[in-house]
Amino acid sequence: MLTLSTGAVLVQAPAAHAAACSGSTGVTVVVDFASLGGGVVTACAPGDPTSGLTALTGGGFTVAGTQRWGLAFVCRINGLPTAAQQACVNTPPATAYWSYWHASTHGAAWTYSSSGASSYNPAPGTVEGWAFGAGAAPSITAP
Repeated sequence: MLTLSTGAVLVQAPAAHAAACSGSTGVTVVVDFASLGGGVVTACAPGDPTSGLTALTGGGFTVAGTQRWGLAFVCRINGLPTAAQQACVNTPPATAYWSYWHASTHGAAWTYSSSGASSYNPAPGTVEGWAFGAGAAPSITAP
């Protein structure tokens, strides 16, 4: 973990593991960058990540929190939104934040997380989802 001069907290990711996990070999992570002009990226966080944040970084994504709240609020994933789009000082606005989702298995419906990513412990074989915007679920079915 690294604290930037702006006060935002950045967690560097290990090497990416592209594509969904097979069976219960890990936790599949889906990040939907569509509202930021990108696509949907699916990765595998191998093993049994201890939290949603460790699943996200274990899937090869970088994460930055806010200056005020650290990783209690995920502000950036892989550098998005950019600093020009969001300063990451306080809690992101309700219209522009990373919403956090779960799916129990491949093809299951997304469920909005009632826990923060640092306190939720995803089970191997499940799917974690992230989508930027006003709280909509990822735009693809859980892989």
